[in-house]
Amino acid sequence: MLQTRELFDSLASRADHLDNQTLATAADALALCEQAVTACAVGMLAEKEADELRAAVNRDLNCADVASATRRVLTRGTDADHGLLAAQLQACVMACDDSHQLCAQHAAQHEHCRLCSEATERAASACREVMRSLRA
Repeated sequence: MLQTRELFDSLASRADHLDNQTLATAADALALCEQAVTACAVGMLAEKEADELRAAVNRDLNCADVASATRRVLTRGTDADHGLLAAQLQACVMACDDSHQLCAQHAAQHEHCRLCSEATERAASACREVMRSLRA
């Protein structure tokens, strides 16, 4: 199976000078985030207190969709529209932070929330790193 960095390295030279390792790290973090928040949402729906977790479920599902879209935009490679990419990354940071905020509150009671909280934190951090690269 190809690694994400290998895929980025196989693309034509990037005109935007974004570092392939930074992009690969972000793409991988976003893929793991998408998996974790989706699994967490399903896990919360199975809990006895599912009604009380409704807001967290919705935030997780929003985060999954935004993380997926962000990963796809990052993976497109050359000729990236920096304005669009920055806006997408910012939306992803917001979605990850929102999900993280609620899941972190439930992390002690639910393992899926702990894993979700960690994954959203990593994804948000990776997106912030790409945004810093865009400004450089």
